[in-house]
This record gives sequence, structure tokens and C-alpha cells, in this order.
Amino acid sequence: MTSSDQRIRIFDRELLRIRRNRHADTVSATDFLHRRAADDILERLSFIRRDFSMVLDLGASTGTLTQRLREAGIGRDRIISLDLSERLLSGSSGLRVLAEEELLPIRSASLDLVVSALSLQLVNDLPGTLLQIRHALKPDGLMLVSLLGGMTLHELRESFAHAEAETTGGASPRVIPFADVRELGGLLQRADFALPVADSETLEVGYASALHLMRDLRALGWANPLVERSRRPLRRDTLRRVAEIYQERHARPDGKVRATFEVVTLTGWAPHDSQQKPLRPGSAKTRLADALGTAEQPAGEKPSGEASKTD
Repeated sequence: MTSSDQRIRIFDRELLRIRRNRHADTVSATDFLHRRAADDILERLSFIRRDFSMVLDLGASTGTLTQRLREAGIGRDRIISLDLSERLLSGSSGLRVLAEEELLPIRSASLDLVVSALSLQLVNDLPGTLLQIRHALKPDGLMLVSLLGGMTLHELRESFAHAEAETTGGASPRVIPFADVRELGGLLQRADFALPVADSETLEVGYASALHLMRDLRALGWANPLVERSRRPLRRDTLRRVAEIYQERHARPDGKVRATFEVVTLTGWAPHDSQQKPLRPGSAKTRLADALGTAEQPAGEKPSGEASKTD
């Protein structure tokens, strides 16, 4: 494993740790997205008939997901809560590990289930983190994580770009970049997960103003932890213009402004011989045309009676 200084750094993880510690006492008041993600993970797990005895909650934050798992009888007292913030971990109960999400201190093939609610979008090496999760799972172990996707906060990103162009003549990175759901699905395959699935849900949240949205993001510790962020204080005229542009372009009929959050859920299993495998090419015993009740046409030929298209 290479050191964090040798890898590509998008996020300032030390700054993120400091901010999460600073806002540990107030994060629960604004962490509705984390609670919703925890409920969604529990609902998905309810359809899986499996006993998960050793569980890791990766990026556990205030322990909401850990508590939901325990209440559902999943893992019981063998749930490990891992987070980089010591103050957030102090709110969790049971087994707690203070560590980086992208440098897992977990023995290979030791976990039955790894879950994570809205944490992994802030790691620098997501492919490496997924690979570590796969190695930490026992054969046929499950990973079920949610993270923010590409459409998240596109309104705020757009408003900042236009406001800074008007007031300062340029723009600097202000909003966290988020990966596209198709890219995330590809990462599951790269990490060699079996039966990989990536799906997304877009949520619209109403805020009184863009300033109220930014206040919540700050309380969550998500306020621009980018390494390439500008070190200059945000000008008041720029901030005022951000709020104006946001209101002009993204107001709802009820007077509030909308903020988009795309929640991507990644599901993958550690490979095992008992899992379903795709058939070998040419091994099918039934023709697709027969199953569909239609006539088979060789490639490049038009069905009988179809007229040729001309320009």
C-alpha cells in the first residue's frame, strides 16, 4: 500500500477530519440524508435471507446505520463502526475503530457484510477502497454502500461558477466533484465483485435559500475539502451573487430553492463457487427468436416487406 502522499489527492482528508470533529455536536440536526440512506440500506438487506455475523459500518459518522443494523438483528454486537473522526465515533456504541476509510485495518476474508452510508464519495482512492473491501469480505460476503453521484449539487456548482465569473473574472473549485453512476458500476467490475449492481435515485430537497443549503453542508463537514480549493476568503459580493443566481434559476413554486442529491447504491459480492455464473457463449439450448415468438433474421437483412429507407 502506497502512502497517501504518493497517491492522487483530490480531498484534504485531514481538513475533513478536523471539520467533522468540529461539527460533531451539530451534525445530527442536518444529517437527514445519512438517515435516509441508512433506512434504504436496511430495506435492501431485509430482502436478503442471510445471517451476517461480522459487519463493518464504514464511515459510521454518528452511528445511525450501526444502530439501525443492531435494531434489525444484523450483526448484533459484532458490528464494527469505523470513522476518521474520533468525536463522531464517541457517539457510537460497540466496537469502534478510528481509521481512514481508504486504509482499512481489517484482516482479509474476515467480514460477512460491509455497509457504508454517504461516506465513500470523499475518499481519494475509491477504486483502491473498493478493492480493500472486497479483500476484507469472506467468500460470498456482501458489500452494500451508498454514496453521492454526479448530479448532486449541480445547482450550487453552476451558481458559483457564474457568480465568480461576474465578480472576480474567474472561477475556482467550490463544490465537490461526484462520480457518474456508470463510472461507479465500472469500478465494481474492476474490483472483481461478483453480481455487481449500481443504481441511483435523485432526491430534491427544498431550502429557504442557497445560504441555508451552504450552512447545512458546512454543518456536515462537507464545505469544500478540495485540495485545489482557493485559500482566499470568499468575497461578500460573490456570495450575495451566488444566492441571487440560485434564486433566479432554481426557485420552486413554493418559494424555496431546490437542491439535487443523487444517491448511488453499489451492491457487490465477494466471489464464491456457489454463485450464479453467466453461460458460456454458444451454450444456450433455446433460441431467442423462439422465446420471443418471432422469425430470426440474419444480421444486415431486412424483414420481408420492409421498404428501404432513402435520404
